[in-house]
Amino acid sequence: MSDLFAGARLIVVKVGSALLVDRNAGELRRAWLESLCADVAALKANGAQVILVSSGSIALGRRLLKLPAGALRLEESQASAAAGQVRLAEAYADILAGHGLVAAQVLLTFGDTEERRRYLNARATLGTLLDLGAVPVINENDTVATAEIKFGDNDRLGARVASMMGADRLLLLSDVDGLYTANPDQDANAQHIPEVVAITPEIEAMAGDSISGVGRGGMASKLIAAKIAMGAGCDVIIAKGEALNPLAGLAAGARHTRFRASVTPAAARKRWIAGVLRPEGALVIDEGAVKALQDGKSLLPAGIRQVDGRFERGDAVLVRTRDGREVARGLVAYSAEDAERIAGKRSLEIEAILGYRGRDEMIHRDDLTLTGT
Repeated sequence: MSDLFAGARLIVVKVGSALLVDRNAGELRRAWLESLCADVAALKANGAQVILVSSGSIALGRRLLKLPAGALRLEESQASAAAGQVRLAEAYADILAGHGLVAAQVLLTFGDTEERRRYLNARATLGTLLDLGAVPVINENDTVATAEIKFGDNDRLGARVASMMGADRLLLLSDVDGLYTANPDQDANAQHIPEVVAITPEIEAMAGDSISGVGRGGMASKLIAAKIAMGAGCDVIIAKGEALNPLAGLAAGARHTRFRASVTPAAARKRWIAGVLRPEGALVIDEGAVKALQDGKSLLPAGIRQVDGRFERGDAVLVRTRDGREVARGLVAYSAEDAERIAGKRSLEIEAILGYRGRDEMIHRDDLTLTGT
């Protein structure tokens, strides 16, 4: 693949309904999906991990349930999603299996990326699936979502997933080949914009509406998604995906708009940990642990000498020396109660002490940022 994907460790690909489902027949565009999965297999063969965020369940399900054309009531949308999701998951599983890949279905709601415990569980599950070589296929859980908790479109869902997982690229495949200065269907003088480094009010004013008649998102939702992902250090690519092998087409130079993040995902995450989250407690560590952190290592239970405050797994905590000097902040892998029980112990002893196998680290280096010298 081209430089568009070069160096990307994790790529999130959002697939719009108009690409997956024929708008007239209401049936899955299987040949197109087969070409997309071939592209995904090529990316993985080149060393990248891939997450798919897929629309299409409602569009498929409404035909299966013989619902009439036009707007659906909420309960009809949910019923359509329930029926269509089965068909969609079967297709992904079958086609990816032909490339020796395992598809894993994950359904998310807005709360799964907002509520801390659910966020951590979703992140851990997706991370494990990726580590095991699977291709997670994510959709909003339309069967239970209501107007109050819906993402509203899968562009924003893709951005939330990219942010949560620290992705390097978010690719929004839909019915448009990028951002224009105006709607190209209405303005013959509209100019394509190949690259955006900041989403300004002028850029936002260029957004138009979706033209597919199948999906819920438009350019405005894509710009919202781009803001979310760029803030997490992820580049965003908006491209037209209707042709076969859309990812290979992009690698070959197909037109697109690239939104470039100003920081890396790792830097964005550490900045968030250092300056945004409110610490719920503190861990007091010995000098050996201080040196380990300064060498870029994780904080292990063995280096902890005292646990202060009441916090839960995933909360932000301060990391201090015994004389009170702050050296770091991070997201803790254990509650205060469990942290007190394993403080000063070797990681090999954790399971025997707590009765379950947790992480070896109290704070993993990816969830920790140094704040002192």
